[in-house]
Order: sequence, then structure tokens, then C-alpha cells
Amino acid sequence: MAWILNLIRVQLRRDLASCRGVAGQPLRTISCTSRKQEESDASSVLGKRWKDTAETVIIGGGCVGVSLAYHLAKAGMKDVVLLEKTELTAGSTWHAAGLTTYYHPGINLKKIHHDSIKLYETLEAETGQAVGLHQPGSIRIASTPIRVDEMKYQMTRTHWHVTEQYLIGPEKIQELFPLLNMDKVLAGLYTPGDGHIDPYSLTMALAAGARMYGAQIYNNAPVTSLEPTSDGKWDVQTSHGTIRANRIVNTAGFWAREVGKMIGFEHPTIPVHHQYIVTATIPEVKALKEELAVIRDLEGSYYLRQERDGLLFGPYEKMEKMVLQDSWVRDGVPPGFGKELFESDLDRIMEHVEKAMEMVPVLKKADIINIVSGPITYTPDLLPMVGPHCGVRNYWTAIGFGYGIIHAGGIGKFLSEWITNGEPPYDLIECDPNRYGKWTDVPFICAKARESYGFNNVVGYPKEERFAGRPTCRTSGVYELLKDKGSMGFHAGWEQPHWFYKPGDDIGYKPSFQRTNWFGPVGRECKLVMEKVGVIDLTPFGKFIVKGKDSHKLLDRLFANTMPKVGMTNISHMLTPSGKVYAEVTITQLAPGRFLLVTGSGSELHDLRWIETEVAQGGYDVDITNVTEDIGVLGIAGPNSRKVLQKLTNEDMSEAGFKFLHCKSIQLAGKPVRAIRISYTGELGWELYTDQKDLAAVYLAMMEAGKDEGIDNFGTYAMASLRLEKGFRGWGAEPADFIGKAALQEIKAKGLNRKLSYIAVNTDDIDPEGNETVWYNGKVVGNTTSGAYSYSSQQSLAFAYLPLELSTLGQKVEVELLGKKYPANVIQEPLIHTEPTRTRLQKKAQSKA
Repeated sequence: MAWILNLIRVQLRRDLASCRGVAGQPLRTISCTSRKQEESDASSVLGKRWKDTAETVIIGGGCVGVSLAYHLAKAGMKDVVLLEKTELTAGSTWHAAGLTTYYHPGINLKKIHHDSIKLYETLEAETGQAVGLHQPGSIRIASTPIRVDEMKYQMTRTHWHVTEQYLIGPEKIQELFPLLNMDKVLAGLYTPGDGHIDPYSLTMALAAGARMYGAQIYNNAPVTSLEPTSDGKWDVQTSHGTIRANRIVNTAGFWAREVGKMIGFEHPTIPVHHQYIVTATIPEVKALKEELAVIRDLEGSYYLRQERDGLLFGPYEKMEKMVLQDSWVRDGVPPGFGKELFESDLDRIMEHVEKAMEMVPVLKKADIINIVSGPITYTPDLLPMVGPHCGVRNYWTAIGFGYGIIHAGGIGKFLSEWITNGEPPYDLIECDPNRYGKWTDVPFICAKARESYGFNNVVGYPKEERFAGRPTCRTSGVYELLKDKGSMGFHAGWEQPHWFYKPGDDIGYKPSFQRTNWFGPVGRECKLVMEKVGVIDLTPFGKFIVKGKDSHKLLDRLFANTMPKVGMTNISHMLTPSGKVYAEVTITQLAPGRFLLVTGSGSELHDLRWIETEVAQGGYDVDITNVTEDIGVLGIAGPNSRKVLQKLTNEDMSEAGFKFLHCKSIQLAGKPVRAIRISYTGELGWELYTDQKDLAAVYLAMMEAGKDEGIDNFGTYAMASLRLEKGFRGWGAEPADFIGKAALQEIKAKGLNRKLSYIAVNTDDIDPEGNETVWYNGKVVGNTTSGAYSYSSQQSLAFAYLPLELSTLGQKVEVELLGKKYPANVIQEPLIHTEPTRTRLQKKAQSKA
């Protein structure tokens, strides 16, 4: 291989002789790329009439920002303005490799990819501007047995989706890519319609469409200041003047942090160096009659596609070799950086080059004509930040795109519909910009971005955990007591136990597509809760205090439920304008007009933003405090839980003294701990809320008091199993359309066509988790929404959306798991009653005896 390396280095020196720079600094692209520069002179913007008002101002003219301008204008919005710092595509768009794929491991982002490609297929006809779309299909190569399992896992989650995807064998793979060395190829995940597009032409076509529908695009118009007004609008200041905007959208790519800083935000984005190589003409490629499919060699960690009569391939280096442009996070992006590149570093990617040569042997003799090394933007989890931002009115983001070309069309459509309709068209909470908070500091951003880039092509297991940058500053008061006792999960910056170890257990994080080392211990924890008493750390819950003159009025407006009386709790739902469920929240009225709202850990700022928006729009006289990090929460559940709690307090904890969905403040007897707020919710038994600093003392007191009752810890895996066997829906997993009275009457008149059904699945060493395909008579009829193994009933359970005619009790269907169809049948829910229900039924039976 040494001669190959020398050959490439010689060629590289020849290619870059006229544009060598200092490592990590930008190189002018004029002599380093043959991409044609067609954008008109930016000075022409001064000849346009400058708009001083706008409905929406979009900041950043990459493909994402221009797509949003196109979609908003096409939807009929007047006064859409896009401000570009220099010229369209400057930043990451112009040098992107341009890959397009329907594939995504996430269910919701598949919709984004689908909408993007469908737009790109018709954009040229609509605008008259060529986009350079190629659709030869793509293949994800499996060269190990575990990769084959991964593909079967993904197929299970794809059959019920609108896009085509197939698991194919070596013969079909070679047909689609005849230049492949088949020695190690076992299978492939084939997606017809995938391919690549010219990013520059795509952006120009979107811009042409945006202008055609009335949007204004200003080049050479950098934003210098953003000033909020008292009525929720924005003064957007540029060197050409100020625009008063009803809303602003940050689509500024790797300048997004600079834009955010103008209004006090430190967006957790960071540029990474990504390289790809373009070859000269390869005779074997030129001789082909059809374009090669795009391949992604997962073990080699690179993508490869045809570029004219040559090849283009780009690797993803390992964590220890990849390069972050972290100086831009500390010091800002160099003012003049636009259509520039970094100096390439072939040594850094040589391991992947050699693997590509092994898989595609014609590369060994190919001449390199270009090596592109440019900045692309990463967030800590590699997903973009899309939507309105918490903490300020009418500020939206569409930033952090590691794959902006394939996301641009779909994200533009998604955001346009959200802005114009007042609610998102579907759930995309994994991309919510509010999933990050102050805990997302620079060291965390750097560690996670490095991990995410280096892990780009690792096997995607269920219940995946990644450990870089952990723990953050978000640790509960019992973290130090529990961290070495079990396997921790990561939830919105928090560490929370998934399951606990006992002597003889196979410990540690050991992911698998089948049941793995946690299966037995989780069963032990479920038995503990069902027969004795268990304690769980629930601190990651989002928690808000709402108080003030209009608190009751506000919550009546926000939630489709009657507010609980003082000392009581209920579960309520926030609705969107069309009546869909936006959030599920547990509400307790602590005192007259003072409410505690509790939501899921991943929904903390997502829900708070919705509440704050209603407060601002309605002019409510309320005070809202986010107490998520101030208050720790412990759950205690099981038939012996009342006995344990009674030992801790003089309060009456009997069934008559403390009823279901009641709440009261208690004092621990003989303990220097402030009053504890305790709620009896049934699903998790009891929830104890106390100051974070007192949480360890409360935990230790409970464990001491429960020794004789067999008390022990349990984690979130056990909680999920117990939830499912009791028939509780999981928020975010079963998004039922909880609608208002008028809409409900309309649906009742029209009739439902599907139902969320409770099913038992006859499996072996694998269990459903959600998003699996449901089959009947050889046809796809639905999908699961959540699933787990029920240790109490010794069977796998799932919720699944089924057609009404297949939702009756006893109906038989099949659930696909890892490529195999398992028999399932609709059953009566729940299998296991909650503790209050069990107690009530026991009393009823005793009274009849």
C-alpha cells in the first residue's frame, strides 16, 4: 500500500501546489475547485427596494434557509425576506457532496427525507432551473453478520413507511455496483430513488422559486444586530437599514452561534472538518452503461458515488482522528470566511482510503483531481435544531445540519407549515431546539460532536447509549449513591438508572438486537415492585411552578381538563389549535392558585415554550418558574410502599388517609429535611418531591425504613415494562389525536378507521419496542407504537395501530421483529391492574365472600 500512498501524496501536492495554507486555516477555493460560480454580483442588491417591514426574516442563504423562503412564499405568506451575509450557498452548502437518501434510522426524519426528494424531483419543472438530480439508488453494505441484523432491524421499521426499501443479496448488489469486490459482502439495504444532487443548482432553483412566489432575497446583507420589541417583533439591523419583522428564523449554518449571541443564546453547534475525494476519469466507470448506485460501506465508514466518469468518496474518521474547528466556538467565525476550504489532510483519512480501495479496486489506479475539506455543522447528537426557541418570542431556528442537502426540502416544508398553521404538521421533538439547555457547555459540545462524527457508521442498536461528555452538571441528589450500582441512561442531560446490578450479573452496557444482559435483572426489579417495594430516581422530570392571579385561567385555557382542587393531582393534555395533543402533563394544585406542572424529561423546554407563548399572547398575569434542577424526585412503588412511608412520618398514610391522586406535604420524623411534597399517582405508586440537596437524605431514610419490607432500587427499564402491562400509554409513543368538542363530534360522525390496540406477541429471544411493522394475510396493516416484555404475564406486549376491522379481541395478526414474523393477537387491556384498582377489587371480592 505504501506506493499507493506515495502516488496519492504526489498527486495531492501537484493539485494543491498553488493553494497551500496553514493547517486549520481557510484556503481560497478559486484554485481548489472547479465548481462554477454563477451567482450575480452582490452589489446588485443595492438596486433593489429595501423593505423595512416583513412577516418573516430568514437569516442565512444556504439551502435550508432558501428552502424555507421558497416554502413560505409558495404557501402565500407576503413579505418573506432572506438576508444572506455574502452570497447564496456560501458556508457549507456550496462544497457539500450532495447525497440524497430516503433512509434514516429515525421514523420522523424519514418523512423529512421523503419530502425533500419529492420536492427535488419536481423543482426543475416548476422553476425552470436545473438541479442536477441523479437517482441511481443507494446500497448500505453489510459485511458482518451483526450488520445484517441491523438491516433486518431497519427493515422491520420501514415496511409501514411510504418509502421503498429492500434487503438484497450479493447478486443484486453486484448488478447495481459491478465494480465492487464481493469477497466480504453479505447483504445490502437497497433504497431506490436515492442518489445525489448539485447543491449549488438546488439552492439556485429554490431561490428562483422563492422569488417567483414573491420572496425577497438580499445578498451582501449581513445582520449586525437583533433587537426585540415590546410587542414580540424584531428589529433586524443591517448595513443597508433595519427591517421590522414579525418573526426571525436563524438558518445561518456555522454562523448560527454568532446570530444566537446577538440575543443572548449560546447555540450548541460546532463546525467539523469533513473531507471527500474526487477522482479523474476511470475507464471502468466511463465504460458503464448505467450510473452506479451510491454505496455506503458501513464497516469502512465512508460513502462513495459516481461523479461524472470518476468517483467521489468521503470518509468519517474515528473520534481520535477527526478535527473540530473549536476555535470558531471560542473566538467566532473569521469575518471573511465564506466560500473557502480548510487544508486537506490525507493522512487522517488514509485508513478509510485503503478500505475503499479494497472494496472498489479500480480506485487503486485512479488519479485524484480534488480533495475537499470544508466545515459542516454538528450538534451534540447530530440532529438539527428546528423550531421556535424557548425564552424569547418569535425566534426560530433551523440550524445544526450535518446533512443539510437532504434535510433542506423537508425542513423548509415542515417549518413553513408550522409557522403558517400555528402547530407542527407532525411530531419532530427529537429536533426540538429546546432539547438543550444551560447544561450544554462547550466541553460537552466538543466531546459529543467528536463522538457523533466518529460514530457515524457504528451499528445502530436499540436502546443505544453514548458516553462522551457524561456526566454533565445535571446530576440528581442521589447520583453519587447510585452511579456505581447500575447501568445509567442519559435523559436531557441527566443521568438516570436503567437497571441495577447484583452479584453474579453480567454488568455494563452490552447492546444487542435480542434480549441482552439486562433482561434478567429487569425481571427481578419488576418482581420487586409487584411483590414488595422499589425506589426509582425520577428527578429528570421537567417541573414548573405556575402561580398568580390568572394561573387558573391560564391552565384552563391550555389544558383539556378541569384543574384539580387544592391537594389533588390529575393528568392533563395541552392541545394544538387543531385539537391534537401537544403535551401530557401531571398537574397538582399545591395551594389556591399555585400549581406544580410535571412533564417528561425530554419535554421540559418544549412544553415550557408552549406555555410561555400562550402567556404572552393572552396577557395573563402569572409567574412561571422552571424548578426542574431545584427539585429532586423519588418514586416508591409496590404493595409495601405505604408501610415504608408510614415509618417515615406521623402523617396518616393509610388508604383512607391518603387516597389516589391526592397530594400533601409531609415532614420526615426525626430528620433535618424540609417538608416533602408527596403525591399518590397509582402508576408509579408515590412520588416524593424535595429540594435537590435533601434528596440523598430522603433516599437513605426510605431505604433504612424499608429494610424489613424488602426495599430495593429499580430503574427505567422495569418502569417501562410495568407501564405497558398495566395498559398505560407512553407519551410520545402513542400520540392520540385528543381533540376538542367540535372536532370530536366531526370525527364521531365520520367514524374512525383505525384503533390503538393492545396485543400480545409470541416471541422467542426478542421483544417489540415500537415502530415495528404489523402484518395480516401477507399485507402491511399497521405498526406498533411501544412494546416490552411483561415479566408478570411472561409474554411480549405492544400497543399497535390497527384497522378497526382488525382491532377486535382475539384478532390474530403478525409482528415483524428482526426479519421474522411472530404471531400476535389483540387482548383485553390491562393485563395487570394498578395498585388502587387491585385494592378496590380485593375489597369488593371480600365483601361478597
